[in-house]
Amino acid sequence: MLQSIYIKNYALIEELHMDFHRGFSVITGETGAGKSILLGAIGLLLGQRAEARMLQAGANRCVIEAEFDLSDYHMDSFFESEDLDFDGHSCIIRRELTSSGKSRAFINDTPASVSQLRLLGSRLIDIHSQHQNLLLAQEDFQLSVVDILVPDKSFQEHYRSAYDAYRSARSALHAAREAARRDSEEEEYLRYQVSQFDQLQPSAGKQAEYELEARQLEHAEELKETLWTVETALQGNGTEQSGCLQTLHEATRHMQAIQSLLPEAQTLAERLDSCRIELHDIADELASHAEHIEVSPSRLQEVTEWLSTLYSIQQKHHVASEEELLQLMEGFRERLQRVENAEQQLQELEQAYKQAEDALRAAGKRLTKARSEAAQVVEQQMVTHLQSLGLPNVKFAVSITPRTEPDVSGYDQVSFLFSANKNGHPEPISAVASGGEIARVMLSLKALISSSVNLPTIIFDEIDTGVSGQIAERMAVIMRQMGDGGRQVISITHLPQIAALGQHHYRVYKEDGDNATTSHIVELTPEERVSEIAHLLSGSELTEAAIENAKALLRGNGK
Repeated sequence: MLQSIYIKNYALIEELHMDFHRGFSVITGETGAGKSILLGAIGLLLGQRAEARMLQAGANRCVIEAEFDLSDYHMDSFFESEDLDFDGHSCIIRRELTSSGKSRAFINDTPASVSQLRLLGSRLIDIHSQHQNLLLAQEDFQLSVVDILVPDKSFQEHYRSAYDAYRSARSALHAAREAARRDSEEEEYLRYQVSQFDQLQPSAGKQAEYELEARQLEHAEELKETLWTVETALQGNGTEQSGCLQTLHEATRHMQAIQSLLPEAQTLAERLDSCRIELHDIADELASHAEHIEVSPSRLQEVTEWLSTLYSIQQKHHVASEEELLQLMEGFRERLQRVENAEQQLQELEQAYKQAEDALRAAGKRLTKARSEAAQVVEQQMVTHLQSLGLPNVKFAVSITPRTEPDVSGYDQVSFLFSANKNGHPEPISAVASGGEIARVMLSLKALISSSVNLPTIIFDEIDTGVSGQIAERMAVIMRQMGDGGRQVISITHLPQIAALGQHHYRVYKEDGDNATTSHIVELTPEERVSEIAHLLSGSELTEAAIENAKALLRGNGK
């Protein structure tokens, strides 16, 4: 629950520190005194948008900080999942705003994002303002009320799981059908591309190999002539011209002849002979290469045509390397194989989709049954609440009709039907209920679902609009019962009947200073409550009759 709030330099509030209590509290004050400012400050803590204009005139920095007691609400998992410090009891939220428009947020002194404030705030406070009455016209709100009152939440969880599986199966089937359609249209093209690759038979390294062979074939005669020339230089031509091998042989023999005279001659002779042997091997290799080089115009034409085809394919498909071409070839083969296997794949996906659809339909039926049972509870309890709020002839029904197509919420459309008259036929509530009736319906719904939602604090902002007298008192009784149920309920009201029933009473007022007007909020003493409620009864002029009426209201409500 909200334990305290500190506000500095926000709108008309210069500085404010306020403690709050468990149970039912009321806030009163003249129109424009600052009640909406207080709600605006709380809204910032809940992640609403911050703007520089919210700062008090002349201030450079605005601070709003609230402390919550969460001892009874088992929220450890939230703080753990968001990586936020939490001692299991206290939670402090702080929002800071500068005149430059920059905003910072902290949860237990840890920097937090606005989305984290919204997520945490949705689990801490529910602010019901007058515009929320418009929710009654929204089908998803009406559905959510019924779902909240379904005791076993596993029906919704199982349905959402089945719906996710259904959507995945449907998407996979649609994607496969579209791919099959596109591939089928391109089948002839794919087969032609694959046949081109099959004729070409590219492989890793083949392009470089053919490019080298083409160069060799183009210069075959030049290569053979060069190789034979070098081989002749080594071996000689076998007639009068001797090669360097013969010269080395003779040099070796001369060095061996002087071994007895020059000890180093033997080593030098061995080295010369080693050179001769190595050059002899080179000469043999040169001759072998020369003999194997073929001057073949037909082979040159074959290799050139292969390379020309390869270059043409690379250019056509905008690939720059052999590796990219091989990847492209594999992609064409896979697409062609997909076309050939499309029928079988589609059959498998259609079967999976039907299974998912059947599972979804079964989960939807179970959820619809659970909702129908919860709807009966809603109808019974809403009639009881509304009758106690001065609508003795009320009819309230929950209409559940099937959707044309399921969505994430189920197969059901939910509509609240209402009639306040004895001879009236229930119709959609937003079309027939008056403002006062809407207020009573919303309060009854809040009371109905509060026991199922573990929400620490509920704030009602003038939910009493359009009612007065005994009906207002009955509304106050319901809010007090909600507070007695372990929640913190705060009602902003102009009605003395509601103010008198509060267990704690706060007053918001404005004060004119020398240079500015500021808003303040104080908790009233029992004596001050009498005066405040008397003002609500009689207006600005405080009369003895109003004071006595105020005392009577407080006595009648146990104060």
